[in-house]
Order: sequence, then structure tokens, then C-alpha cells
Amino acid sequence: MNYIADLHIHSPYSRATSRESTLAGLLGWARLKGINLVGSGDFTHPAWFALLKEELEPAEPGFFRLKREGEVASPLPGASPGDAPVRFLLSAEVSCIYKRHGRVRKVHNLLYVPDVASAQRINKRLGAIGNIVSDGRPILGLDSRDLLEIVLEEAPEGFLVPAHIWTPWFSLFGSRSGFDSVEECYGDLSGHIFAMETGLSSDPAMNRLVSGLDNYAMISNSDCHSPSRLGREANLLATGFDFYSLRDAFRENRADTFQGTVEFFPEEGKYHFDGHLDCGVCLDPAETLRLGEACPVCGRPVTVGVHHRVLALADRTEPVYPDGAPKFFSLIPLTELLGELLGAGPATAGVMACYAESLRIFGSELELLLTTPLAEIHRHAPLLAEAIGRVREGRVHRQPGYDGRYGVIRAFAPGELPGGKRKKGDIFPD
Repeated sequence: MNYIADLHIHSPYSRATSRESTLAGLLGWARLKGINLVGSGDFTHPAWFALLKEELEPAEPGFFRLKREGEVASPLPGASPGDAPVRFLLSAEVSCIYKRHGRVRKVHNLLYVPDVASAQRINKRLGAIGNIVSDGRPILGLDSRDLLEIVLEEAPEGFLVPAHIWTPWFSLFGSRSGFDSVEECYGDLSGHIFAMETGLSSDPAMNRLVSGLDNYAMISNSDCHSPSRLGREANLLATGFDFYSLRDAFRENRADTFQGTVEFFPEEGKYHFDGHLDCGVCLDPAETLRLGEACPVCGRPVTVGVHHRVLALADRTEPVYPDGAPKFFSLIPLTELLGELLGAGPATAGVMACYAESLRIFGSELELLLTTPLAEIHRHAPLLAEAIGRVREGRVHRQPGYDGRYGVIRAFAPGELPGGKRKKGDIFPD
């Protein structure tokens, strides 16, 4: 089966997360996006875990369906959801903060398990170590290697994936708190790691500059804190629709089963370049090195971003892909594209009306962005067809993000579009 999976999300029990991130809210938006499998997020939190057990029921092996899925209405008036199945997979993220080799390490790890009993056993172990109640993403004084050992012992069919591996503050290779190799972090258990999450600020091409990552699948997920942001990054699968086939597709890392990923343009990620947000300073790696990593305004250290950190560990000047490697597709989310065309914010009423109209005509968001023929789009929305064509070819204008500020990716150069705000009829002239 061909399907799309977004396996890193957060529940309403995580900090700074929308109250709409309920199971029904996630399912409704997954239908609009064209996503068939969604991580549950936060199974370590007792209250959310209780809801997962109450509201979900087993479906395909290792996957769960919402018991009342037939009652879930579209979250967006005028946009009818598709009828493809939407399933949930039990997932969680754990923030491990600990000391190793004389430094404080802060590494986020994703956990995936096929059944409630496995999650329950992991929760019992983690609850004995620290506080798993105060946040959906618990912060524990637990070594990443030891967390992996707990997963292997309590959920031997499950797996662990290092999260957003280049993010400066909380990741495997982060410039502020990470390591220089997988083995340095996970030690004698490193062989049980077979997939990495690229994060919004990097893409597979950047990761393939580092030969030490050659044997790992590069997966991508939205890490969304609001269901409307589902699918901004996602995984494309062509395998059995069950937990074990998904896991094995990542482990084998071949395009015939793990077809590839949907990606941000990495410059849009909020830690792509170096910089100092308080001073409005954004730097490329060469400029950062010239300045000795000091902010030219205040003199304090800048936050060294993902691009810089990748180059520091790279041992290639060009990415190298093995035969049959999964592909990747860099996209701009549809609301951002429509916002650019309308000269309005992506969450404004006019943009959302055009978003609903797009889905009514063309189907799900990811289907429109990835596979709908441009000629078909042009028949209904010529300007949108031009924008999507440019995005598919990578002909975009990039303003990199830095130090916690998202970058901006545009399909049109300044002055190409008429000035002022535009209206729905300018996008859909019929």
C-alpha cells in the first residue's frame, strides 16, 4: 500500500501545544492533508495515555483507529475530507538531559511501540526515574543510551529514533549539547539505531555530506504542536500497512518500500543559519567563523545553526546516495503559498477560504503539491499552478531562519506579483 506517515506530533499535554491537538483534531486535519498514519505523541503522559486507551482501538497490526472516526467532521468549513483510512501509531518524545564526558548533553529521542502493553511497561520504568506528569514530552536525567536500553527491554518490537538530529539545543548532533557520532551517544547499543529524523532545518542532501550517516534512514516528520501543521514534513511509504512493515521499511532503507520524504526547504527551519535573535543578526557559517562565533552587535556567542554544524562534521563536498536510496521532495506548505499569492498571512480568513477551495477541487494538500498534473491545476488556478511548478523544480527564493526564527521561502521574487492584497477570484478566476 502507498501511504503517507507523520510520526512526530504532540498532544495538548505538551507545552505550547494547541488545545485542538486532540485525536479527533489530528484525524480531521490528517484527512485534509492526505496523511494516513499519525504518531499519537506523548504516550508517556498518564492523562494522554489514558485517553489513547479509551478512544483508540486496534486496527491493523500495531496501528490503531479512533473508535468514533465516523463522527469527526471536517475542521475546515467547505473542505470535505477524503475517505482514505487514518490510523495512529503509539509514539512519544523524551528529552534526555544528562552529563557525559564532562559536558551537559540534551538529546531528544522518539519512541515507537506496537501495543499498549509495551507503552505501559516503558511508562512504568520512566516514571520511576523522573517526572512524566508535568509535560507531554518529559524531561528526564536519563542517558540516551540507557533510554534505548529500556526500549529494547520493555518493547523489543519497538524502536528509537534520534529526533531532529541537528537542532542546536536538544539533539544528537546539536552544536550546543550534542555529540560528534552516533557511537559516542548510544555506545554499545548504537547498532539498534537505524533511522534518524532530519528536522525542519536540514534535508537528506545535507545529511549525505556525512559518511557516518550512510547506513541510516533519514525520516522526516512535522513535530507539529497544532494539527493544522501536520504534514509539513512526512514520510512516503510503499509497504504493508502495519507497524512491523513500517519499521522494516525504515530499517532496510530502500526506495521500493520507503519511497522518500516530504521536506521543508531547510532554509525555512528556524535554526538553519547561525545568528543572534535578540540583535537581529543572521550569519552564514563562514561569517560566523570570521567573527569567532561572537555576535557583531553585542559580542555574546551566536547560536551555531544546523548548516554550520553539518559542515563541521561533513567529510564530503557533495552528497552521496546509495543505489535505490529514498528520494525527497522539498515543498512549501499550501497555506504559505496561498498567502504569498494573496499578499496575506497564512492563517487569515481569505487564505483559508482559498485553501478549502483548493482541497474541494484537487483533493488533499499533499496530493495537490506532489502529484496533481500542473495542466490540471492551471485549468482552475493558473497562478497557483505557476507557484507549485516553481516549488517542484526548486526555483524558490530563500531567506534562512536562525536562532529560533523561521526562514521565509517564496515562489516569486519581490515585485513579480501585483502590489497590495489580492482576493480569491485572482487565484480561482472561474
